[in-house]
Amino acid sequence: MESVQATKQRFGIIGNDPKLNRAIEKAIQVAPTDISVLVTGESGVGKENIPKIIHALSHRKHGKYIAVNCGAIPEGTIDSELFGHEKGSFTGATTTRSGYFEVADGGTIFLDEVGELPLPTQVRLLRVLENGEFMKVGSSKIQKTDVRIVAATNVKMVEAIEKGRFREDLFYRLSTVDINLPPLRERAEDIHLLFRKFAADFAQKYKMPTVRLDETAVQLLLNYRWSGNIRQLRNVAEQISVLEQQREINGQKLRQYLPNMSSNLPAVIGNKKAESDFSNEREILYKVLFDMQRDVNDLKKLTMELMKNGTGSKVREENSGLIEKIYNDEQNHEAELAAIVEDENQNHSHDIEVMDMHQPEVEKRTRNYDFAEEIEEEESLSLQDKELELIKKSLEKYDGKRKDAADELGISERTLYRKIKQYNL
Repeated sequence: MESVQATKQRFGIIGNDPKLNRAIEKAIQVAPTDISVLVTGESGVGKENIPKIIHALSHRKHGKYIAVNCGAIPEGTIDSELFGHEKGSFTGATTTRSGYFEVADGGTIFLDEVGELPLPTQVRLLRVLENGEFMKVGSSKIQKTDVRIVAATNVKMVEAIEKGRFREDLFYRLSTVDINLPPLRERAEDIHLLFRKFAADFAQKYKMPTVRLDETAVQLLLNYRWSGNIRQLRNVAEQISVLEQQREINGQKLRQYLPNMSSNLPAVIGNKKAESDFSNEREILYKVLFDMQRDVNDLKKLTMELMKNGTGSKVREENSGLIEKIYNDEQNHEAELAAIVEDENQNHSHDIEVMDMHQPEVEKRTRNYDFAEEIEEEESLSLQDKELELIKKSLEKYDGKRKDAADELGISERTLYRKIKQYNL
């Protein structure tokens, strides 16, 4: 069995962290078997190295090794990519195509970001894991494949299962052996070592002297959180190697290349942002409520104008219940809305300006509610006649131009045309 140190040298893995060594040791131990492996860890920790080790040290090393980024393939085509498709099975399928599981027969498939697989594809993958069977898209013929599956994810699988985004049975089939890679911030002794390796590589690549860090820069490097892990560290090393004229880098200079330094502090800023976002949502809600209230008021005004010009008491009698229902409790609704706003103002005093901005409109619209009491007995037209009269007036006003008349009436031109035919105008 190959040693951990020899494996790290073979695959260019830098670091002596015990957790890293244990992960590589587990990969070496499971390599000769055919059991499925799930590699877990944050984005950028180097999970792609584990399946390469497993494949290279297995009896499948002479077979194909295919790495598939499940998160980068659109949901509509991922089944075709993995399992292939028959000619004519969907639009654009002009030829029969072999999928990765057919091509990699006898080899290894690495499914990166397996937590992003859609549920229907998870069912297909489970069948492959259980008995090695799959069907191409658009085919009813069962095919067999002999592949070793190594999967990786930075998703918290337990949470994904609880939320119904990942099948529990598939999780247990994939994670026969779970290999976890630690984040870079937990490998403090390896951080400077990795930076020196990257700096040397980029110096050779760009044909320039190697950058070096002084003591203050090294301490800053070790204390930084590295949310992007090794990938982020490599990116910083490349930026400094290319952009800096001086080859000796101090802490002040290094700090310019480390974004979100405040993320290492207690997350007070994040709470303020959340509070600000909540305030903005309330402001939008208030605006929506006032706009809805204005629209209702306009509808009421139009209704009451029709009622005031009616032909007698018949229409009012038929609609008296509706009128009472709409208007009698209006003051109660206003009081409820005012209570909500007042309560919000007490809890969030900075929102008072938002309410003051809308208050004149509220008062203006409140005064309009009194027109429900101004209904008097007088001769008026029926609703149908009133509609006819309004259409005639609009057409006369705009010299028969249907588009302008329709805009005036607040209806579509097509509806107006239908009304014109209905009334033989």
